[in-house]
Amino acid sequence: MRFLKSLGLAAAVAVSFLGAPASAQSALQDILSGGVLKVGTTGDWNPMSVRDPATNSYVGYDIDVMTELATDLGVELEFVPTDWKTLVNGVVAGNYHMTGSASISPARMKAAGFSDSYISVEIFPFTTDDKVDRFSGWDSINAADVKVATTLGTTFEKLVREWFPDAQLTVVEAPARGYQEVLSGRSDVFITSNIEGSTLVSKFPNLRQIETDGPRAPSPIAMLLPQNDQVWINYVNSWIELKKAQGFFDRTAEKWGL
Repeated sequence: MRFLKSLGLAAAVAVSFLGAPASAQSALQDILSGGVLKVGTTGDWNPMSVRDPATNSYVGYDIDVMTELATDLGVELEFVPTDWKTLVNGVVAGNYHMTGSASISPARMKAAGFSDSYISVEIFPFTTDDKVDRFSGWDSINAADVKVATTLGTTFEKLVREWFPDAQLTVVEAPARGYQEVLSGRSDVFITSNIEGSTLVSKFPNLRQIETDGPRAPSPIAMLLPQNDQVWINYVNSWIELKKAQGFFDRTAEKWGL
């Protein structure tokens, strides 16, 4: 009887081990063994990530950063198209190993991890030259007769809802952008980062930055990573620290006018 009990206990222990899930492999091992680094990017944030629809290729600050990372890993680089509303979901679902630059926010931190930051942004409001005289600061935008446009799923969408509750909000879905609504005359104001804003003003001569007492929401920028993959997070953070020390991020920012 004692023998049978011991046999039953051993069997139960064996079953428990068989039923236990194996520890998940880090994305780092997956990248090295597969030979490919998969990066989610929207392709609509100039000059960070811009997609050429004719060639389906990408250029920008983010693209240079990810190309350098893949080179140092010794693997191929594959860009996976995504949009702002599904950016975090793609990391969580394993559609890509990481993303390009994204604002660090508490909402995103609930589901995904972030790398160390390597650049920051500030937010400014913009309009067209025929409407710029209507506005004199942030408070002048928060009015019932002002139409504010933004893009679904972006950090900017959350901010305009908080900052301009009295204004009329137009939320468009990517690949449409808030600034396009303003350029077309369907809306009056959009907000964006100093990074994109300077590029848009250069590209569209009729865009104007609205005069304010200063920027809002200074935000560190980082890469989104799988939240529970500390091995991969540690690698990326150490790589960022190394590249900062070598001046890579400064040179890349200068190249793209940041």
